Amino acid sequence: MQRYFLNKVQFHDKQVLIDGETARHISKVMRMAPGDNIICCDGEGACHYCTLEKVSADDVRATITKELSDNTELPVKVTIAHGLPKGDKLELVIQKATELGASGFIPFQAERSVVKLDKKKELKKIERWRRIAKEASEQSHRQLMPRIEAVHSISALIDQFSSYSSVILAYEEDAKQHKNKAFHQSLSLLKPEDNLLFIVGPEGGFTDKEVTMMQNAGAISCSLGPRILRSETAPLYGLSAISFYFELSG
Repeated sequence: MQRYFLNKVQFHDKQVLIDGETARHISKVMRMAPGDNIICCDGEGACHYCTLEKVSADDVRATITKELSDNTELPVKVTIAHGLPKGDKLELVIQKATELGASGFIPFQAERSVVKLDKKKELKKIERWRRIAKEASEQSHRQLMPRIEAVHSISALIDQFSSYSSVILAYEEDAKQHKNKAFHQSLSLLKPEDNLLFIVGPEGGFTDKEVTMMQNAGAISCSLGPRILRSETAPLYGLSAISFYFELSG
């Protein structure tokens, strides 16, 4: 069943009012008609079965028939902080990490980030990243849509560490030195509803200065196994491991 993320203000008691791009998708792309059913999510975790009452390109109205009881969110809230990579790699990360359960993304300007975004380009990028996250949330039957924050400096990212239960830094030098236990140990200290910041560098990795700054601020550097992963692979590996640890290992 098609799922749509809407704003809370579009819900009025048992009625849902849909306009804009979502209305056009329902009427023109999906070619739905009154009597068809969809799922509407309010962006705050509540999703509802709804029956369409009126369908046009500009105005769709639906009636809530039942609230969904399924919980599809990761027990631990995971925010991915990613050093700006080249090309469209971050788009891939946002799409796939959303499917894997990420609750937020913080792109940041690392010393070895090749990409430099001015304010105009950044705003366009953020708009596109948010659209990708929305579509991926709908496709993967999420109850929440990940937040996409503005591009941070490394110091601004570090200032946010205190907002998280734990901060994990994926560090390839730990993999080269076979330090393979820190990631598992870090996960074992987390409880459901804790929030985790998972930090990944750009293609060139982190400088020694950046690693020292983050470690001094409380980040735990971790190996993600004996193989060196690409920057766009590391967050997906991390989320998969977190999902297995909290959702599939008993």
